[in-house]
Order: sequence, then C-alpha cells, then structure tokens
Amino acid sequence: MVSNNPLEAEKDLPLRDDIRLLGRILGDTVREQEGETIFDIVERIRRTSIRFHRDEDDTARRDLEAMLKALSRDRTTQIIRAFSFFSHLANIAEDQHHIRRTRAHTLALSAPRVGTMAHALERTREAGISNAQLRGFFATALVSPVLTAHPTEVRRKSAIDREMEVAQLLAERDRVELTPEERATTDEALRRAVLTLWQTNILRRTRLAVLDEVANGLAYYDYTFLRELPRLYAGLEDQLRSIDSTWNDAELPPFLRIGSWIGGDRDGNPFVTAEVLRQTLRVQSHRALSFYLDELHLLGGELSLDANLVRTSEELRQLAERSPDRSPHRQDEPYRRAISGIYARLAATAWALDRFEAPRGAVGEAPAYEAVDELQADLDILHRSLTGNGSETLARGRLRGLRRAVDVFGFHLAAVDLRQNSDVHERTLGELLEMARPGTGYGALAEDARIGLLLDELKTARPLASPFLSYSAEAASELAILRAAAEVQLQYGKEAVPNYVISKTDGVSDILEVALLLKEAGLLRPREGELDVNIIPLFETIADLRNCSRVMDELLELPEYQRLLERRGRTQEVMLGYSDSNKDGGYLTSGWELYKAEIALIEVFRRRDVRLRLFHGRGGSVGRGGGPSYQAILAQPGGAVQGSIRITEQGEVIASKYSNPEVGRRNLEILGAATLEATLLQPDRAAPRDEFLAAMAELSAHAYRAYRSLVYETDGFER
Repeated sequence: MVSNNPLEAEKDLPLRDDIRLLGRILGDTVREQEGETIFDIVERIRRTSIRFHRDEDDTARRDLEAMLKALSRDRTTQIIRAFSFFSHLANIAEDQHHIRRTRAHTLALSAPRVGTMAHALERTREAGISNAQLRGFFATALVSPVLTAHPTEVRRKSAIDREMEVAQLLAERDRVELTPEERATTDEALRRAVLTLWQTNILRRTRLAVLDEVANGLAYYDYTFLRELPRLYAGLEDQLRSIDSTWNDAELPPFLRIGSWIGGDRDGNPFVTAEVLRQTLRVQSHRALSFYLDELHLLGGELSLDANLVRTSEELRQLAERSPDRSPHRQDEPYRRAISGIYARLAATAWALDRFEAPRGAVGEAPAYEAVDELQADLDILHRSLTGNGSETLARGRLRGLRRAVDVFGFHLAAVDLRQNSDVHERTLGELLEMARPGTGYGALAEDARIGLLLDELKTARPLASPFLSYSAEAASELAILRAAAEVQLQYGKEAVPNYVISKTDGVSDILEVALLLKEAGLLRPREGELDVNIIPLFETIADLRNCSRVMDELLELPEYQRLLERRGRTQEVMLGYSDSNKDGGYLTSGWELYKAEIALIEVFRRRDVRLRLFHGRGGSVGRGGGPSYQAILAQPGGAVQGSIRITEQGEVIASKYSNPEVGRRNLEILGAATLEATLLQPDRAAPRDEFLAAMAELSAHAYRAYRSLVYETDGFER
C-alpha cells in the first residue's frame, strides 16, 4: 500500500510509477477490446470512487450508487473484470516494490530487517545464545508450511503465469538500465501479457479433479520451492559461517520442509482414494526426479575438469570408474564420467519408481538407486573431492543447490498428510469389530469401554480385517488408502506419508481408533512398539479447544501410547483449527480459546515429559485465522513453539505467497526466523498479568454471546 508519510511517500514513488504504467496499459487494453464507452464508465467510477474515499463526499457516494445501479448485467461483468485485473496488477507492483525496498535496504548495509534470518541471528547473539544452543535448535527443528487445496482457490494457472510474466518484466525495468529500444520492447511485452490476461477467464467454471489440484500445487515447486529453498539454506549457512568460524564445515539439517494435504485429505472429499494417493506421489516424484535429472545434465556440462590439471579424491575416481560412460572424449574428465553414472542410475530410478523416461538418454545401463540416501552419497563424493582439492568455489555452485534439493525433497517431493473425520473411523472400526466379533456393538459403548477394547486390540498383532469378508464401500475405501500409504512408504520412503490428521477429535478413543486402523495396514507394529506415522488429533470447535488438554493428558497417561511415542522421539503433534472455531464462536472467542488451549497443552506436555509440536490450521483471511505469519508465531504463548511448527497454507493464499520466487523465499524465511526467535528467545515468556487474562475472559464472554445470538439464534440470518 502507498504510504501517506512524506518520507515514506518519496520511497514509494517507484511504486506509484509502476501502478500508473500498469493502469495505463490496462486502460488502453479495455478501450481497444471493449470500446470507448466501457472505458469511460470505468474512468468515471474510478474518479468518483477516489473522490468519495479521499474527501468522504456524500455527493460522490450518491453519484457512485447511481452509476452502479444503472449498469446492465453484461456491463457490470466488464466493469468488475476491469477493476479485478487492476487490483491484481497493483498487487504485483506492490510485491515488486517490497522486493525493491528489501534490496535497497541490503545494498545500504543497514541493520537486518525484522523477519529475516540475519535479524534472528543478530538477536540470538545479543541475547547470549551459544553455538551449542543454535546447533541444538537446528538439529531438532521442523518448520513446515503445508499446502492445502481449497474451494475458494479458483484462479487459473494460466492467469498466474501471465501475472508472473508482468512481475518479471517490472523487475527487469527496475534493475537494468534499458536502452530506448529495450524499454519499448519491454513495454510491448507488458501489453501482450495484460492483453492475454484480459482475454483469459480469470476464474474456473468447472470443479477441479483431485489430480488437477495436485498439478496446480506442483506448479509452486517450479515457481519457488525447488530453487529458492536450497538458496535459503545456503544463505543461512553462509550467515552462520560469517559470524563464527566453527560453522565453516557445517551443513544444516533439513529443518525447513514443505508439506501437503492435496491428494491425502479425504475429510468430506470422497474423490481422494487409494489410487489417487498413489498417483499423487507418482506425479510428485516425477517432478522431483525431473528437476534432479535436468540439474545433473547442466552440472555435467559445467564440471569439465581435466584429471591432468586437478587432483581428485580416490572415491571420486572409483565413482567415475563405476560409470557406464566409456567415451574416449571424457576419459580424462572424471567428474563428467561420475555425473554421467549418477544420471544413468537416477534415470533407472525414475523408470523403476514412476515408469518415467528420463528426458535425455543415459550413456548406458546402471542399477537404480534403492533409496535417496544412495543418491545423496554419490553427490557427497563430488562435493568432498571438489572441496578437498582446491575447487570449493565450484562445489558451492549448482552442486550445492542440487545436494540440498535432494536432501529436502527426496524422491517424494513433499510429505503428504492423510486426513479423515473421526466419525468415519468410528464407523469403519465398528464394522470391522462387528464382523470379527459379532455383538461387539462398538458404536454404543461408553468412552471408557471403547478405550479398554481398543487397547486390548492394540496389544495383539492379529488383524481385524479378513480378505475373505466383504465390507461396506466406506470401510473398504478406508482400509485401501491405509494400505496404499504403506506401499508408498516402501516405495518412496517414510517421509512420503508421515502424518495422519484426525478431524473432529473429541476423545482418546478417536486417536486409538486410528492407531488400530494403522495396525491393519502394518503402519503400526505392536510387538516392536513401532509407529510409522504421526497420529495428529485436530481440535476444531470451541468445546473441543476447551477439552483438548484433558484428552491429551488422558492419552499420554496410557503406557501403550507412551511406548509408541518412544520410537518417535517422544514428540506428539496437535493440530488446532482456526476456521471452525471461528465459525463456532466468533473471531475474538476463537482467538482467546486457541490461546488458552495452547497454555493448557504446554502444561500437560511438560508434566508428561513429551515434546509438543503444534500444527496451526490457519486460513488465508483474518476471519479464518490468517494474518502476518511472523507476528502470529511470536505471539504464541511461551513454550508453545518448541523448535517446530507446522502451518497450513490454504488454497486462496498460496499463489500470493509462493508464485513469485523472491516473495516466496521471503515468506519461507519469515517462518524459519520467527520459529527460531520464538524457541530460543522466549521459550518461557511470562504469561500475561492476571488482570489482562480476566479482561480477555470477560470480553470473550460478551463477544461469544453476541456472535451466537446473531449467527445461530437470529431467525433467517443465513438468508
């Protein structure tokens, strides 16, 4: 937004210029495509709106109302499109201005900006945080934005691609001194992009299939994640080395990762099936392997080092010898031969995993990698040989980014969470029990009786389901998707499907039901006490938030469940729902109950000596828990952010955060910086004073009554 502060306004002049330029191009496009009449109406509405907004002019308000009421349906659509596109273009200009200001701040060698890793590290130094504490944080941290599909995301990739083109052209105009001819060429390219936008329907008219949603989500890996996440890690490692030489040889663990619900979230979506889950991982893997193969091809072109001119390690020479590359032209180029061999093995892996043909033929046959660790090990050989023989600068180029990408994305690209409603689990398990032990009547049992029955079943390795019995479509589908998850873990690694979220959790039995269903698929093995996925209860309503600490206390008291947690680092994740609690109790009460729930959970987990990881189900809008991520993370109660946090990135905001690479990297950095600060600088921050808590409780009670009265007790409100 353009500032009214005189000093800030001067800095905002480039933003004003960009908005004027894009507005002029859009205006010309509207005039050329729709005619002078529509253009004149748009201009009159724009000028009258400015007068009304700036001067609070009642006459302008009446004029505006009259103009809008006089529009036909077709003209209304044209006017809405014009102003919608102007808003999108203005947002693009604002994003570019934020990037411009950030670059200017960095070039001026000013103090690090709030929300950057540099600022977070500076604060830790000032607070006396030791290297050991920093290393401890990175060793156990997990920061994960989780992409979710959402019905409010109706924008098309075609439109987003053109908007990205506009952003790139603005950046080029800003950063390069163009000749008059070059500037004219850029202006024409901007006009083409805006014209294409105008002639493209910005919204979808038909509902997407699940795999279409998966494909849309994958676009952000091309835009941002595959390249910008490795750059973020590299920048952070370099910052650590610049402040302390003990970090010189250190490489950070992959603490910042991307998660996804797309293709695994079947709560209310019957189209997410076992086959869809398999296809989701297949197309995700395809995207990751395609990227690695392309980068290896380019890396081979770069590392033309001659063995007669440079030293190489023995393990690099052995790697080159194992390569099927026997070209006489490369016999003295061990790095190229080694990379050809890695490419050949990865091409074989792509075929074995996904039946995906590598874009460029391998030089010969080679065995597929059994696991991503083997690929990492080969890339590490290249790295060690370069750094150990005077070529560290080369190791810090494309190879560094590729090694980090493989480390973060593996063969699966993104961790896919499974999610289902507790009512479905109850029905499915009730059916399995009834078929195995007629007369069980699970659905009619009290909570204590359910818990006892479930614990008894969890002590035995005997499955409930039989291949010789027929089950309802719902139960069969639930069993099938869990078996598919087990297959996917074997194929791509356990990080491919690491979490199971239980919607509408309101009791311990809801969690144990999922444990028992996981046992049916071999994802929980009671004799060994091994659990292959995190079981994550989701507390959503006001009542559930008030009850969640009691539920978790009862769960963590169970020796059988504690045994499972031992193999998972005594870490338990809990998800808190913002949107449903908002709908249930209103904005103020939702926020207050979430805050109180976190405080209560912190106390329970401390007493039980279990590490708490919170998963925040925040939406994009303020009314659904959205807002600035940095402030939101730092506003958590002391002890709530214990080195790890997961946050949903819902469909309608993913494009705004991650379609532009620089904006995307900035958003990822904000999450990491805020988590570091919240963990190390305010782990036991004092609770607010009693009178503040009392005031909030009173405000919440009033707000809750008013909200419920309006929304739930006002006859005809929904109309």
